[in-house]
Amino acid sequence: MALKRRQREAEVDPFYDILFNILIAFVMLFIVALLAINPKAKKAGDIPAKAEFIITVGWEDNSPDDVDTWVQDPKGDLLWFRQRDVGLMHLDRDDRGAANNSVIVNGRTISNPIRQEIATLRGVMPGEYVVNAHYYDSKDGKPVDVSVSVVKVNPRAEIVYYGTVQIPSKGDERTLVRFTLDGEGKVTDVNTLPKTIVERQGL
Repeated sequence: MALKRRQREAEVDPFYDILFNILIAFVMLFIVALLAINPKAKKAGDIPAKAEFIITVGWEDNSPDDVDTWVQDPKGDLLWFRQRDVGLMHLDRDDRGAANNSVIVNGRTISNPIRQEIATLRGVMPGEYVVNAHYYDSKDGKPVDVSVSVVKVNPRAEIVYYGTVQIPSKGDERTLVRFTLDGEGKVTDVNTLPKTIVERQGL
């Protein structure tokens, strides 16, 4: 009888080993799944990339000229290169023409021909927004053609406005577009009536 019991235990032991190994593998897979599902903690200073509207201002490729984007929100706050984050507005890039569009890599200069500034509205504040361009600096003394596009991003991409304005000379300011939002973020009015918003003190 004792011999039969030892034979039975010898037969059962491998089965328990396999069962135990499967259990360990299942627990490990469960832990890995939990780690994959659990979102990473946000770092201090993270800026959400979410945008409701994207405003793009551009001018001729390879232009040496510096054109600045100014945006006024319904409260009267101004977004420009010296105030790049105000209210719900953010200026993603201050394009200074030839001044900041090249980098040196391994002793070789690589230039970006695109002249473009991008501003984003990262929330909806009802009221009128004014988008102006200021011809900050000219290297050739010629007029500059400036384009603007306003795109509503949420819930789907929708072009609110696209147009081009010529700015005659250095120091001049032109209104590119004005648009009004309601409380739900719907565009209720679009026009190009001139309005001066550039603060020239210290420029």
